[in-house]
Parts: sequence; C-alpha cells; structure tokens
Amino acid sequence: MATLNIASKANQATTFPALLVAQYAKEADPNSSINVNFEEVDTLKAGDNATVEIIVGSETSTYGSEKVIDGLMEAYPFLQGKHDTLVKEWLGRTASFVPTDFKSIDGPLLELDAHLTLRSHVVGYTLTVADLSVWAAIRGNKVAHAAVKKGALLNVTRWFKFIEETNAWIVTAVHSANAQAQAKKATKSSEGASYDIALPDTEKGVVTRFPPEPSGYLHIGHAKAALLNDYFAHEMYKGTLICRFDDTNPSKEKEEFQDAIVEDLALMGIRPDKTTYTSDYFDELYQYCVTLLKEGKAYADDTEQETMKHQRWHGLPSERREASVEDNLAHFEEMKKGTEEGVRWCIRAKISVDNPNKAMRDPVIYRCNPLPHHRTGNKWKIYPIYDFCCPIVDSMEGVTHALRTIEYRDRNPQYDWMLDALKLRKVYIWDFARMNFIRTFLSKRKLTKLVDEGRVWGWDDPRFPTIRGIRRRGMTIEALREFILKQGPSRNIVNLDWTLFWATNKKYIDPVAPRHTAIDKDHAVTANVRGARVAPYTEDKPKHGKNPALGTKKVAFSTTIIIEQSDAKSLKEDEEITLMSWGNAIVRKISHSLNPLTLSTVTGLELELHLQGDFKATKQKITWLSTQGQELIPVELVDFDYLINKDIIEKDDEIDECLNDHTEFRTEALADGNVADLSENDIIQFERKGYFRVDRPFMHGEPAVLFNIPTGKATK
Repeated sequence: MATLNIASKANQATTFPALLVAQYAKEADPNSSINVNFEEVDTLKAGDNATVEIIVGSETSTYGSEKVIDGLMEAYPFLQGKHDTLVKEWLGRTASFVPTDFKSIDGPLLELDAHLTLRSHVVGYTLTVADLSVWAAIRGNKVAHAAVKKGALLNVTRWFKFIEETNAWIVTAVHSANAQAQAKKATKSSEGASYDIALPDTEKGVVTRFPPEPSGYLHIGHAKAALLNDYFAHEMYKGTLICRFDDTNPSKEKEEFQDAIVEDLALMGIRPDKTTYTSDYFDELYQYCVTLLKEGKAYADDTEQETMKHQRWHGLPSERREASVEDNLAHFEEMKKGTEEGVRWCIRAKISVDNPNKAMRDPVIYRCNPLPHHRTGNKWKIYPIYDFCCPIVDSMEGVTHALRTIEYRDRNPQYDWMLDALKLRKVYIWDFARMNFIRTFLSKRKLTKLVDEGRVWGWDDPRFPTIRGIRRRGMTIEALREFILKQGPSRNIVNLDWTLFWATNKKYIDPVAPRHTAIDKDHAVTANVRGARVAPYTEDKPKHGKNPALGTKKVAFSTTIIIEQSDAKSLKEDEEITLMSWGNAIVRKISHSLNPLTLSTVTGLELELHLQGDFKATKQKITWLSTQGQELIPVELVDFDYLINKDIIEKDDEIDECLNDHTEFRTEALADGNVADLSENDIIQFERKGYFRVDRPFMHGEPAVLFNIPTGKATK
C-alpha cells in the first residue's frame, strides 16, 4: 500500500491538485491501494508551498509543490495518458492559478477561458490529470473560485461545472480534504502553541531558571517567562526549575517585592524546585571579576556617563582602556570600600570598541553603590551587573537551558563571551517573544513612576498589568495560565489585544458565576404590580440556571418593584414584557415627570401580571427587584478604562502625554439581598450588566464594592 501525506503551509490551491490526482488514481485503479492524508502545517522546507510524501514500505520520497504531480505520475504511469506533452505543459501552468490576489490570476483565467472556447476538457476529449490539476488549483483558491462562481468567465464556468458534475468523486474528495484540514486546525487551536522547539541535549537533563529582580511586582510579561520555564522544566522534560532572585541593585530592591513574587508564583501554580539569590554568590562573582582584571579582560573606568554613552555609540575607546592591571585592581579595591573615589569608578569588560553589535562594546560589569543591601546589609559596596552575573550563576547552578525574552538577543554573544572568558560550562539559550499588549506599560520603571506619583492605587491597581492587578480585576489563575501557555515559546513579536485575554477568562467564570440582580439607583423607577400576592414572599431559585451544583438563592416577590430608568423609558403602554425570573406582565400605565427639564424621566409604572403569557414572544426582558420581603443591598459598581490612550507606546513618548485623564467609573446601585452573603474575591454575574468581582463585601453602613470584569466584547 502507498500512503500519500499531503501538507500545506499556505493555501489549499497548492495541495488540492495532488490530492485530486491521488484520488483519481484510486478511482481509476482500485488496485493502486493509495491512502491519502491531508494536513495543514506551519512550516515546511524553504521554498516549498506543499509537500507530498509517497510512502511505500520503508521507503519515502518527498516532493516539493512543483514536483507533486510529476511524482504521482511516475509512481502510477497510467495517469500520463495519450497526451503526455500537453498534459505536462498544463501541469506547469497550474502554478499560475495559485496566487490569492485577483490581479495575478486575472490573466491566467482569461487565457484559460479563451482556450476552452470550443473545448470540454483542457487536453483532448477525456478527463486527464491536466483537468484535475487546473480545476483543483482554482477550487482551492478562494479568489479564483469566487471569480468562476460569478459566471463572468463563461467558458471556464461551463468547464468547471462539467468536470464537477461528471465526476462525483471530486466533490467527495474536496469535502474530505476540507473536513480534515478544519479538524486539524481545530485540534491545534485547542491545544495551543507548539512547544516542539528542539532543545538540544535534553537527554542529559533539563534545568531552567526564572530570575526576577525584586524591584517591583510581577506583571504579565514576567508571568510568561515564569510559566514557560516551569512548563519546559516540569511538563516537557521532568527536570528542575530554579527561581533565582537577581538582587544586585540595592537602590531599587525591597524585601516586600521579593515576598510578593514568591506569593504570585505560588498563585500561578509554579513551584520552583529551588529558590536562590544572586547575592548568595557575591564572593564568587567578586573573584571572577578580579580574574578578568588580572588577565587583562576587564578594566576600571571613571569616564562620565554621557561621555561613555557617546563613545560606545560611536565606537570610540575609553582613555582608561589600556590601564595597567595594577591600576585596575587598585580602583576596584576603592570601589569595594565604597570610598568617595571608588564611587566614581566602574568595571568594564574588555571585549571590543567598535563591534557592530553595540552590546559587545566594553559593557559595564560592576558598579559601586554604598547603599545597604536588603539581604547582605553593609557587607558589600560593589554589585555585579545582570549581564555579568547571570551567565556565571547560570553555569554555577547547573542551568542547562536559559529561556529568556527576545529583547536579550543582542546580548547573547555577551553572555557567551563571559563564559568563554572565565572558562565556565556553556549554557544553551532560547529566545522567545515577550508579551506586548496594546495600551499597556510593561516597563517596570514606568509602572513604578505611576505608583510613586499616586496615579494609581498601588501595584495591585485593577488597571495595572501586574499579576495582582489583573487578579483584582477578576482574572482567574486557570485562565491566565491557559492564555499564556497558548502563546508558547514563539519568537514572533505581536501586540496582543486585551479582549482576547479576557475572553479566555470568561470561559472559566461563566459556568460558575452565580447570577444576581442589581438596579442602578439613579432615577430607579417604582412599579406597582397588579395580580401579585398582597403579602411579600420569597422563593428558592437556582443561582445558576445551567449549574445546579451552585445551589439556590432567595428571590423576593411583592406588589412593589423597582426597575432601571433606561428600561422604563423603552416601554410602551399596553406592551407585554417579561420580568426575568417571574413571568410576563402588561404595562398599563407610564407616569412621567412634570418638570419640563426632566420631562422624559419616567416616575412610575403600573404593571399587570400575565404569567400565562409566552416569554418568547416579548421583546423586552427586564431585571427588577422587589422592595419588600428582602433587604436591598447598596453596592458600588466600578468599571475602568485603559490607563494609556495610545495602542502602541513609542520610545520617545512621554508618560504624562499617554495617560487618560479619567479611567475610573462608579455607579451606585441596589442589589438583591443575597449579595450580603458574598465574600471578597467572589465572582458573580449581575444579570444584563456583566461579571463582577467582589473587592469589598457589604458591611452595615458601607456598600459592597464590585469591579466589572471584561469579557472580551467590551473595549475596556
């Protein structure tokens, strides 16, 4: 049996020809024993739009798109027919029907139309591979197929329908191919991104690391790095994950941030096998720096910062570059003491002055900072730069694969240089794209500025992209993990839309969020309900119509209810409406304000119950609350807009110019009595208003505060 695996990375126009020829072989010769598998793939060999693998026994032959049909004809000679030369000519012209822009295929279609003026087949008087190849390319090309279906090309349209109608198997083959492709696509979509990035030497063990700097709270970009390192270490290779705090800058770092990072990692389900600190290796790092100085691979420099920046940019050497080993060690000693003289100096790696990669132009590897360190106190006055200590500690701790964001790519040669210069074990680096979101700062410096200036409530502000911020807004950890892991370790840099993020969250909260009712207090309308029991009463109703496991809630009924002003304004007298969770009612009277300034304001309603009415027939289905039989709970519903007013933040943009003036919106409302039992962090749905997270539960005298949770539909 011969098995043909047909794969495409572009469009079906490149693979349908091979598919149909293979199916034709099966139809023409039942003894051919061909098994056809159609599959869409992301990557193929360079230059190939499609491949066909013909597998016979243990032998495999792979053809690129230009040789697909030739390969099939070689395998099955009966396909060649009597007009071999003409057939091959049209096979060569098939590629002209593949482009998906009309301008490119207009000419070939017109030529084909002229060719078919007096013909029923492309070549000869019977079906050949030429008909199949050209027909399939057009059928697989949405643009070409649309042009044919319009009927403007009379001869092509006639021929196209004739081939389809006289060969029933073609339709079956096309439907089968489409079904297989869609199934593969759906499966891939549900599984998320590909993690098959072919990491080398994994058979020797895998150790990854997540090295956060404790200078702020984790944001969603950090979450991706943490989850990917955790996924490769624990899910793919059953290896080891190290969480290493890069605590080398006492000017910015706090124990508060360190503790918060530990908590946030735990919340995301990340359990490092080991937690370490770069500060644990200060003695070793100091000795490695001394080694570089003694070997002439580093030097001390007191060049003013702006001048140094200018020299590095223009490929100019520092005046200190050729200083003696003795002088360099002496200056390093002054730095270590933290003296007034020592503060002026730094240590630079002696790599290159004018390397095209500016990261290799003698980078700084040590600085002097007399401030006390939150872990080591006053022991050290000098601290290694991240790009110096990271490769060294990675090697020392046994890290095998350093997975980090693509922004470090220019510094990868620097990473390797440090290890080579110190003769340390190599570490494999894999770059992945950082997660960028529209209208979002992910710069820790900018986020810190907003916190320090009081522009936000703090690091857990629900408008912040920090883990604590998005959780306070209502993101579940399960949805956060799914969304990030679906991005995978791809190197493609994209600006993600928050709507996709929150749409993932909705999948998790919708099935388990209890349903409640809230009515805006602003001009709420009182309605008298005829036909209701005179005495108020309550009934047990499910908290969630599709999830009985959530239990029941009390719903109060009485002759007096309130509805929202916006709903009242939309009603007409004698209109039948549906009171949700109660039944139908007829609007008998609508009262309006007598004040000319508020004439359109509804001040009262008279409703008559019509419970036998069909709720499917009503246009208006409104929420309501009984004012009797329950205590109405005051709530404050809070919604938010983006902090940033631009989709993409440019390097030169000033923070103040990118901030929205008003991003917080509060609405006072009254909620059903069950809301009094809610606790902090509970997630509910207020019918017809959306999903909310309880930020502050109801306390007598203080309204409950709930934050609106985006669902992926809104722009906020």
